[in-house]
Amino acid sequence: MNDLSSVSPSDLRKMIRQNELIRPTAGMANGFAQANLAILKKEDAFDFLLFCQRNPKPCPILDVTEVGSPIPQIAAPTGDIRTDIPKYRIYKHGELVEEVTDITAYWEEDMVGFLIGCSFTFEHALLKNEIPIRHIEQDCNVPMYKTNIPCVKAGKFQGMTVASMRPIKQSDVVRAVQVTSRFPAVHGAPIHIGDPSVIGIQNINQPDFGDMVPINAGEVPVFWACGVTPQAVAMESKPELMITHAPGYMFITDLRDEKLGVL
Repeated sequence: MNDLSSVSPSDLRKMIRQNELIRPTAGMANGFAQANLAILKKEDAFDFLLFCQRNPKPCPILDVTEVGSPIPQIAAPTGDIRTDIPKYRIYKHGELVEEVTDITAYWEEDMVGFLIGCSFTFEHALLKNEIPIRHIEQDCNVPMYKTNIPCVKAGKFQGMTVASMRPIKQSDVVRAVQVTSRFPAVHGAPIHIGDPSVIGIQNINQPDFGDMVPINAGEVPVFWACGVTPQAVAMESKPELMITHAPGYMFITDLRDEKLGVL
């Protein structure tokens, strides 16, 4: 595997745009924020914006595009949300109908794009604190699970929170909470530590999205709110059309992760 941790966001987006890089983006462009994506037609955009405002843990907004524009002016003014994500998902009336590497053919002039903070962003801070990240070590996707934690309803949008999980050594859990708490713009502190069944996860070895990773002796599963939540919401709320990133395949922004942190 090529080390992409020090490659610039613009160079990575160019590689992705040219279909030279089709894999999960964890560990890429260390020091820069990554983002989840949700694209909706204008008629659904206000309800979704309200949904994000009411649910800032799973859906912290980094940028919203102008109606009809695929350019995220704040997060990446040289980027294009139609081409710069390695893999997209197309949902119609709540059903996943296709995965593609380019959504130009689906783009309509009344669409609005939402870039939502991603926990891949704070992983760089965890690594700097010598807290290992299992899915980066194993070069696979982070495991993600549907939980029994309800989101606050807004308009037609409702559903349960999705959580990402990282095994953390018991001796590192407090530090992991401290480190990630500094990044509320990318999900912040964990929403649960320990027994998965408490939040409705019956089998930790069968994630709903992403890949399974082992939890070793002396480690506990730690769960963070996840920006895949809008996909679970789409399945339940059934908007006419929602386009998202494929779980783990993120948009890499020009935003410095430390500028999203709080002291």
